[in-house]
Amino acid sequence: QVELVESGGGLAQAGGSLTLSCAAFGRNLSGYIMGWFRQAPGKEREFVAHISWSGGTTGYADSVKGRFTISRDRAQNTVGLQMNSLKPEDTAVYYCAAAYGRSPTDDDYWGQGTQVTVSS
Repeated sequence: QVELVESGGGLAQAGGSLTLSCAAFGRNLSGYIMGWFRQAPGKEREFVAHISWSGGTTGYADSVKGRFTISRDRAQNTVGLQMNSLKPEDTAVYYCAAAYGRSPTDDDYWGQGTQVTVSS
């Protein structure tokens, strides 16, 4: 079992920055893929970024590439998402997820989410 707890959401203006954090509890995450996803009201959940726990590989959605950076701190068991140059369309609930050996899907571990709101 892996418990994931997101934090760091809030209100930002367009062009501003926020940093999200996901704390993981309960299991050694070696071999896991950690991901950030988001869901806006009335829309499907979408992939934002993922990173292997080893840090050897990362991936980003085209919509955030160059603006967002995913990271992990193995010592603190956390995954970060640095969000720069925020746009109103980034407004969503952001979720942290984890899966063993592959990018997370609905059957894997998910946090409760943290709200990000970007005003213009």
